[in-house]
Amino acid sequence: MAFNKRVKIKTILDESPVGKEVTLMGWVRTKRSNKNVSFIALNDGSTITNYQIVADPTIISEEVLKRCATGACLKVSGKVVESQGAGQSSELNASTIEVLGDADPEKYPLQPKKHSLEFLREIAHLRMRTNTFGAVFRVRHALAYAVHKYFNDKGFFYIHTPIITASDAEGAGETFKVTTLDLKNPPRNEEGGIDYKEDFFERETNLTVSGQLEGELAAMALSEIYTFGPTFRAENSNTARHLAEFWMIEPEMAFYDAEDNQDLAEDFLKYVIQYALDNCAEDLKFLDQRLGDEEKSKPQDQRSELGLIDKLKFVAENDFVRLTYTEAIDILRNSNPNKKKKFTYLIDAWGADLQSEHERYLVEKHFKKPVILTDYPKEIKSFYMRQNEDGKTVAAMDILFPGIGEIVGGSQREERLDVLTKRMEEMNIPQDEMWWYLDTRRFGATPHAGFGLGFERMVLFVTGMSNIRDVIAFPRTPGNAEF
Repeated sequence: MAFNKRVKIKTILDESPVGKEVTLMGWVRTKRSNKNVSFIALNDGSTITNYQIVADPTIISEEVLKRCATGACLKVSGKVVESQGAGQSSELNASTIEVLGDADPEKYPLQPKKHSLEFLREIAHLRMRTNTFGAVFRVRHALAYAVHKYFNDKGFFYIHTPIITASDAEGAGETFKVTTLDLKNPPRNEEGGIDYKEDFFERETNLTVSGQLEGELAAMALSEIYTFGPTFRAENSNTARHLAEFWMIEPEMAFYDAEDNQDLAEDFLKYVIQYALDNCAEDLKFLDQRLGDEEKSKPQDQRSELGLIDKLKFVAENDFVRLTYTEAIDILRNSNPNKKKKFTYLIDAWGADLQSEHERYLVEKHFKKPVILTDYPKEIKSFYMRQNEDGKTVAAMDILFPGIGEIVGGSQREERLDVLTKRMEEMNIPQDEMWWYLDTRRFGATPHAGFGLGFERMVLFVTGMSNIRDVIAFPRTPGNAEF
C-alpha cells in the first residue's frame, strides 16, 4: 500500500466505517496506559477532535508504545470498532504502529496542559498543534474560501496586483523600501541623495500598502474585480490590532455609486460570516466555549452580552445601521463618556478623526449593531475619494464591528479629472508619477467604487480571538520577524 493512502480522522468521524481496516497518521496529543492497554489520542489537523487508538501491548511492542509520547508522529493501521467509552462512536484497534517521528517528552514544549497565548506566540512554529490554533486556522481557511466563492459567484474577476510598487496609495509614507543597493555605500546623485537610477527598478520602490489603485485600473476594463493579497505597513504600532504584514481584500466596481458600495460590503460580510457558521460549527463551538471561559474572568460590566456564535448570528441576520459622520459626531459629542471626559480623545468639534474608542462606542453601546459610517470630512480622507456636492465631505464609508472597530473602509472614487487633480495639488501628490492613474479619468471615465477589508480583522471577529497576532500563522510586528 502506498505510504499516503491514509484516511483522515474527520472522514472516520463523519462516516464511522465500523469493521473496516484503515490507516491513520497524525500526532499524539495524549497517552494513558496500564499493564493491559494503552489509549492514544491522535490528531491529524483535519478536525479539532482527537481519535482514540487502542493499543494492546501483546500486539504492539513495549518499545514502540514507549515512543508514542505526546508530540510524536504515528502511522497506525487497524480495525475501526464501536467505542466502549463515551465521547465518540468509534475507535481504532491498532494492529501496527509505526513511529514516523519521535518527540522527546522532556523537551517537547506542548505538554497536555493550558498554555498562555503569549507563550504560544514564542513557539508559533508549533502552536498550530493546539486546539485553539488548529481551530483558528481551519476557520481562516474557510473564510478565505468564502471570499473567493462570493466574488466568483457574483461574476467578479480575481486580479493579482503588484507587491512591489512605486506608489504609496494611502499617502502615509510608512512603507518598507525595496532595494538592491549597497546600504553601506549607496550611489549618490549630484544633490548628494541616493541615486535610485542605479537601483534594480531604476527608481525608488516599496512593498505595497494596498492593491486599490491598480485594482481601479482593472475595473475600468473588466467592470468588477477583487484583489486578495499581502500588504505591508511600516507603522511602529505594537498593539493588539496592528500587523506589519497582513492580507487585504479589495473589490473595485465600475458603475457603482456610494450606496451600491455599501450594499455590496454589507452583503459580503454577512455571506462570509454565514459561511463560517454553516461550515465551521465544530471549531466555532470550541472557540465559543473558550471565549466564554475568558469572559467569566472579567468584571461583570465588561462582559459581552452575547457569546461568539450568537454574536456572529446577530451580525449575519440583522441590517447594519447607516448614518453620516455628522450624525455620529452629534451622538458622540452628547454621549456620557464624552461629557464625563472618559474618552481618551474628546469630541468637541466637527472634523475630528474618529478613534477606535469612538467607533466601538457607536457599535457596542449606542446602536448595539454593526454601523456603516458615511460622508466623512474630506480633510481626513484620501485624495481619491469622490467629493460630495457640499464641498466639505467625501463619499467615504467605514463599517464598524463590535470588538473590532473599523473592519471595512471604502468610498466612491473620484472620477472627475479636474476635481481629482485639484485635490492632488492640495495634498502635494505628484501628478507626473500618477499619470497612469489619471489616464483612467482621461479615457472613458465612469463612476466607480470600492472598499478594503483587512482579512485578519475579519478572522479576529469570527474566531473571537483578542490579538491579531493570533489569527495569522507567523505574525510580523515591530521587532519580530521570527520563523
